[in-house]
Amino acid sequence: MSKKVEFLKSLQGLNVQDLRARIQDDEVRLKKLRFSHAISPLENPMTIRALRREIAQLRTLLSQREVKPDQACH
Repeated sequence: MSKKVEFLKSLQGLNVQDLRARIQDDEVRLKKLRFSHAISPLENPMTIRALRREIAQLRTLLSQREVKPDQACH
């Protein structure tokens, strides 16, 4: 299985509060990565892009669940 499929399957059981908490945690982690990258280059700067994309996916899923709370999203 691809990493994206595994990531999406791990999000299926999360409710709205869990998604919000995960977004906050990832945003803090992204800030730390950006700060450390500004001081000295990261070994793999693509982690910043991957984390940004993960946050975007989480926000999309959150907005879908807030619009349709009675229906579970894929």
